[in-house]
Amino acid sequence: MTVLALWAHPRSVSTAFLRMMIERGDVTVVHEPLVLLTDHGEVEVAEPGGGSSPVRTPGALLDRLAALGARGPVFFKDTLEYHHRHLFDHPEQIADFTHTFLVRDPARAIASLYAVKPEAACHEAGYEHQWALFEHAWKSTGTRPLVLSADRLLADPEGQVAAWCARVGLPFLPGALRWRPGERPEWRPNRRWHLDASASSAFRAPEREYAVTVHNDARLRACYEHHLPFYERLAEHAL
Repeated sequence: MTVLALWAHPRSVSTAFLRMMIERGDVTVVHEPLVLLTDHGEVEVAEPGGGSSPVRTPGALLDRLAALGARGPVFFKDTLEYHHRHLFDHPEQIADFTHTFLVRDPARAIASLYAVKPEAACHEAGYEHQWALFEHAWKSTGTRPLVLSADRLLADPEGQVAAWCARVGLPFLPGALRWRPGERPEWRPNRRWHLDASASSAFRAPEREYAVTVHNDARLRACYEHHLPFYERLAEHAL
């Protein structure tokens, strides 16, 4: 079974990574199934025999991913604004997955989070949830999960993606590092989060500057200081 998970926090360039995986064409790609399940009560997921159908529980979702992975490589990415309790209560369902993580400088990611969702609670920045899942995945699988730095990925897409592929057992396909811009159907339910990815055609460092940042807003600063230690622990393991 080959199920590759990318666990990210919001605003970490993870949708661009997923878009690159779609461009490969040799992997079944599933977009944020746990987030969509949490937000909307169900998520449409491919079936092993073809077609797709809705899944309505975390257990059924993980079973579906495992069944897909038994037929060929599967990649899914999820963001961790939520603490998905089912993953911790049922470690046997994720023990055979290959777990990877993506982290980005929290000063920029948190500013971007609040620009998209000004009402976001601090826990939605996701780093604390990431660290808890990193430790849990390590314990459940017996293998230290791979961590990618989004900042290094943006600076050296070819080198970072090649290293990630080598670690997870996929061939590196340099042609997948560029794609046609445009919205994907699976992004529409949570469209506001994926506007940058829809406009993208490659990994590229964003040029946008934010009016509200961790340097000039007390609420964002407190959130940054809370999550910084979890980011630093994850970054210690980055490629």
